[in-house]
Amino acid sequence: MIYLDHAAATPVDKRVLQAMEPCFTEDFFNPSAAYLPAKKMASEYESAKGVIAHAIGAKTSDLIITAGATEANNLAFTAISLDESRQSLSSPASQDSVGHPPHSCHPSVLYLVTEHDSVRRVAERYGGQAIDVLLNGLIDLSDLRKKITDETELISVSLANNELGTIQPIAEVSQIIREVKLDRMKRGLKRQLLLHSDASQALNLLDINVARLGVDLLTLNAAKVYGPKGVGALYVSHDVRLHPLTFGGGQENGLRSGTENVPGVIGFAKAILLTKEHLNGNRKKYAAWKKSFLSELSDYELINDRHSLDNFVVVCFKGLDAERLVFLLEEREVYVATGAACAASKGVRSHALKAIGLTDEQIAGSLRITFGETNDEAQIHEAAKIINEVVAGERERINKSAAAKKELAND
Repeated sequence: MIYLDHAAATPVDKRVLQAMEPCFTEDFFNPSAAYLPAKKMASEYESAKGVIAHAIGAKTSDLIITAGATEANNLAFTAISLDESRQSLSSPASQDSVGHPPHSCHPSVLYLVTEHDSVRRVAERYGGQAIDVLLNGLIDLSDLRKKITDETELISVSLANNELGTIQPIAEVSQIIREVKLDRMKRGLKRQLLLHSDASQALNLLDINVARLGVDLLTLNAAKVYGPKGVGALYVSHDVRLHPLTFGGGQENGLRSGTENVPGVIGFAKAILLTKEHLNGNRKKYAAWKKSFLSELSDYELINDRHSLDNFVVVCFKGLDAERLVFLLEEREVYVATGAACAASKGVRSHALKAIGLTDEQIAGSLRITFGETNDEAQIHEAAKIINEVVAGERERINKSAAAKKELAND
């Protein structure tokens, strides 16, 4: 098997699994219980949270553990004021047939048009407005400036896109937000303006520091860094007020009730330590693999040429059906994707590829290939060879079919 879809999922590292195992057997105690073994688990849980927080330049108290990036993204949006936006969400009369409030001319939320659905969907519920991207996938900063109004409270821009791997200039976005906040302060306008970024894809390959980025809220995901699935985290700046999505025992500062996922958080902490340890080496390795892979690949158009994560390769085989290529490659035990896994499983065309100006034909023929720790250099060469063979076979099949139809028409 040659697995080339690490943007969708990564296997749990054996060292991560080893760190987690005791929590499923002898150290199974509920951290909220009063006796000593439980208090020990509570201490280990907080210590693991501290490791995760430290990895992004934050404090333990700044981190809220969630069940993954989707929940973290949804929780981030509760920072929007509990006024007209939230009232409209709870009023059936003000919603359309799918439960969305009517769009405002001055939305409180702006989000990048290429964002993951867990950002786009919740932003749309607040009547959010999309920020355009340039043809290279980078945020259009002039469009951002134009769309910020005095009503804007939250702006969401991912650090690295999940379909293209595009690394966004978050520090520049943050600078624009600081300028707007200064202008508001001079005019006596007290409305908040927060920056949220989903760093799920970036955590494995970028050195992330919340202060350098200038973010108020940052989403993390263990499943993308060889940690356990179903574990995520939201960094929350100390001056940001959120509102819980779930209610119960008051865990995670009252923002995420439910028995703490001790093994998951310990696994996440171990995974993030390993990631930080090998960050530079992995970047160099993946960059070399990408260069080698593309030099051996034939008959393609490179979609994400620059400004992308080193392990992302998005290519278009014009005139071919990428979904069919995925199935044909699976028969050869090479696993790739047509885009985000959640969209691909529903047969939905990529909104991210459309946003960067690709035609329907280009989108239909595009594959996302993402390298990772299950690969080695020999696999990269073999994958390029197999993809070339499958693509050539498809083109030959299509040409023969077209020739047969032409001959039949002539008869």
